Amino acid sequence: MEPDLFAADLAEKPARLAALADVLAAEDPWTVLPDDARRIVLVGMGSSAFASGVAAARLRARGFDAASELASSDLLTDVREGDVVVAVSAGGGSRETVAAVEHYRDRAPLVLLTNKPESALAQSVSTVVDMRAGAERGGVACRTFQHTLIALLALERHLLGLDRDLSALVRRSADAGADLASRAGDWLPRMHDLLVGPDGTHVVAPVSRLSSAQQSALMLREGPRRVAHAHETGDWSHVDVYLTKTTDYRLLLMPGSRWEDELLRWCAERGSTVVAVGADVDGAAYSLRYAHDDDHDVRLLTEVLVAELLAAALWSPTSSA
Repeated sequence: MEPDLFAADLAEKPARLAALADVLAAEDPWTVLPDDARRIVLVGMGSSAFASGVAAARLRARGFDAASELASSDLLTDVREGDVVVAVSAGGGSRETVAAVEHYRDRAPLVLLTNKPESALAQSVSTVVDMRAGAERGGVACRTFQHTLIALLALERHLLGLDRDLSALVRRSADAGADLASRAGDWLPRMHDLLVGPDGTHVVAPVSRLSSAQQSALMLREGPRRVAHAHETGDWSHVDVYLTKTTDYRLLLMPGSRWEDELLRWCAERGSTVVAVGADVDGAAYSLRYAHDDDHDVRLLTEVLVAELLAAALWSPTSSA
């Protein structure tokens, strides 16, 4: 993994999104699915599993049967007639995902969502959907995470027959990311001072965008090797509140949960540091806004860029942090 190339990969996000928007305006990548698909089983690891978990929850909330599994699980969902297994692997080489594909081979139709349609795994299945994220030369799944989410939003649109202009959403997300990146010199130093502490960084998001917290924490661990943890907003009060009493607690909040009032109360009472992204939050030490952040799905596709840019800065060979 290379820090400078990771930063370059992030800089390419708006252009890659614009190109993807053109593709989505012209075609539906999921016409490859069987017409009688009644349930989707998503399998993947890491960032792929983060995105898949949110995608499956969104489908279930709208009445379509869906499951998301870690490909490494020894309790993989059983399949029945009408099920389609979608394996998600940006690099097409995760050994756990390869094993899950073999587990489901000849049991259900298989589709691979990948950024490497030339991979051996892609060659082993008959149906492949290309993420079109381009090569990530920094070795970190950043654009592919974003493109995975977009591909799964396209899957949702296909399965539910939604009249949704996904191309327009992707363009708004490109604008949002470009806005954040163009002003990073203004907000990034403050974000660094508030979030980088001796006891690590915690990231919290609602269920509908839990992948943002998970991926943000991963970016801080994977590149600069910082201690970082992800939590769901409501569950935070049951699993992580305890550390606000004993540590220098620094929290990056992705707002929008109806349960965040409890989180904010505890953090205020115990003098914890809260930074919000995408909304003005009472009690936050800093609230970072960006273009189109009033759109839930723009947040889903964009807010992780804050942690990615922070990670790139921390990872840089010139960083003194």
